Amino acid sequence: MTTLEIKDLHAEVTTPEGEQKKILNGVDLTVKSGETHAIMGPNGSGKSTLSYVIAGHPKYTVTQGTITLDGEDVLAMSVDERARAGLFLAMQYPVEVPGVSMSNFLRTAATAVRGEAPKLRTWVKEVKESMNELEIDSAFADRSVNEGFSGGEKKRHEVLQLGLLKPKIAILDETDSGLDVDALRIVSEGVNRYKEREDGGILLITHYTRILRYIKPDFVHVFVGGKIVAEGGAELAEELDANGYVRFTQNAATGA
Repeated sequence: MTTLEIKDLHAEVTTPEGEQKKILNGVDLTVKSGETHAIMGPNGSGKSTLSYVIAGHPKYTVTQGTITLDGEDVLAMSVDERARAGLFLAMQYPVEVPGVSMSNFLRTAATAVRGEAPKLRTWVKEVKESMNELEIDSAFADRSVNEGFSGGEKKRHEVLQLGLLKPKIAILDETDSGLDVDALRIVSEGVNRYKEREDGGILLITHYTRILRYIKPDFVHVFVGGKIVAEGGAELAEELDANGYVRFTQNAATGA
């Protein structure tokens, strides 16, 4: 059983003007193996910041609170140490890496996470099977990472990494952003396969309920003003879909 535990997490970012802006304001959250947590909230509420802070983005400074993975201090780890410990971040806007082929990138990442290079014959088979499951053309293996990829192709490759790297906890930052209906289904099926095969914990950040029709959440958290202001089951997501975030943003504004 793996446990990612976040307690009283506060974080800030330096603005272009050189000022410190507080974004996270006391986040408390626990994600365990086999659980799917959906974090939903309006734009600018700090959802993506939470994912970046967990992953170790240097842009953000933690000013208070703790993050632990199976009791180990995540905040004391470098970015690559967090990945090797079992944390994975699928970014909302995956970056392009010109000159580095997908096949080399994936094998290098797997070597770093597993502690040794995968045997080539079994690795090629593993990658091919995973690409077929996600309906990714084999020609993409020789293309530079995300270079010239469509939004849907980038998201499929994020989930390809998820399946091959087999993390303990997967943080998916608006993975449904920019996906058409078919790509959404394929990506969601890939996430569900990861959870089933690895008993992985999932922290799914999204604005919309459409992805939750494919990836069923055990817990739904409403994120407003840099913290979780309400929690519930899948029914809470349906309420948000029907009524939006107004009730929660108004309560936050009035301090209710």
